[in-house]
Amino acid sequence: MEREWLFSLIPLFIGVVFLCFGVYGLRRAESLRRTGVTARGWIVRHDTRRDDEGATFHHPVATWTTRDGRTCEHPSRFGRGRIAGGFGVGARVTVRYDPEDPRRFAIQGWDTATVDLVFTVVGAVLSGGTAVALLVRLLTL
Repeated sequence: MEREWLFSLIPLFIGVVFLCFGVYGLRRAESLRRTGVTARGWIVRHDTRRDDEGATFHHPVATWTTRDGRTCEHPSRFGRGRIAGGFGVGARVTVRYDPEDPRRFAIQGWDTATVDLVFTVVGAVLSGGTAVALLVRLLTL
């Protein structure tokens, strides 16, 4: 067997990383949906970050009060290129948070599972496709 098959490990590795990231996000969203508590909050500011290519991402920072009276203020894990209409500074939002760890939260309407689902599908396709190609290569030698 030649060494070319080693290059097949690159898309397999990338696929596994994407798959793990996506499944983690989907499990996190499902856990919040099942055991999370909702609270009314508002957007107090946006953390603006630039990536290496110069694109700007806005992460809304939500504040809310938990059932036990603690005030929480955390940025969303998802950033977008522009701020949607209902998520400007001062906007009232519904937050679903983990009562054990309020840093695990989602702003309803902003944080969606679409990104996690895309990562899961792309990761599954890359991993599965590469695994099948490697299997075929091994069986036909």
